[in-house]
Amino acid sequence: MSLADELSIQLYTLREFAGGDIAAQLDALAELGFKRVETYGRHLADAPAIRAALDARAMSAPTGHINLADLRERFDFTLDHAGALGLEEIFMPAVPPEDREGRDVDFWRALGEELGTIAARLEEHGIAFGYHNHHWELNAFADGGTPLEALFEGAAGSPLTFEADVAWLARGGADPVAWMKRESARLSAIHVKDLAPAGENADEDGWADIGEGTLDWPHLYKEARALGARWIVLEHDKPSDAIRFARTGRAYVLQHLA
Repeated sequence: MSLADELSIQLYTLREFAGGDIAAQLDALAELGFKRVETYGRHLADAPAIRAALDARAMSAPTGHINLADLRERFDFTLDHAGALGLEEIFMPAVPPEDREGRDVDFWRALGEELGTIAARLEEHGIAFGYHNHHWELNAFADGGTPLEALFEGAAGSPLTFEADVAWLARGGADPVAWMKRESARLSAIHVKDLAPAGENADEDGWADIGEGTLDWPHLYKEARALGARWIVLEHDKPSDAIRFARTGRAYVLQHLA
């Protein structure tokens, strides 16, 4: 399969486009040439309708973000609706806001163990499950270790996978390639986004269109693929123009990374 066919985009990027109308969002992406998308939490409840909308446009959603609360509190519902969407792999997008700062190493190890157990349960149903990082998991403990290290230590021996958000790793002061190498046995996906130069793009929270920021994406992409990344997903957390980002990002990837 060519990169043009497998390239995906996280629908969170388009959350404000067309007033949140999923049909209009999919129409715009299909017109740009996208055949895959990555869903997020709000889509779970509307899984049958969204699957029908995807099918009507010859699109698919092989990956999706699902909140931990859904997996904890309504596992069977989540499993059924993930199946309805056609998800092959689910990622937990983030810990709740109250858990992002001030938690100790035992908390993060216990979370990793819990996520590993969920991954094993989902694997029994043919769905992979992984963790998607931000930057707060890199805030070091007193001994120099990080929450992200503790989380994966807690998940040792489990089938938990890793969706590396490369730009968030860089924003947290880490070397994204070093992290992908460290967790290469888990690495299954990357989020492709870019960081603006310091002080620029304040209206977009410091993010940039892919190829217009500071990250060396040809190098990062080559390393990610060599280390086993299967899913390649474009994302922008706060685009001033989501369709511009989708268009220019897709064009950059196909010109410079394919």
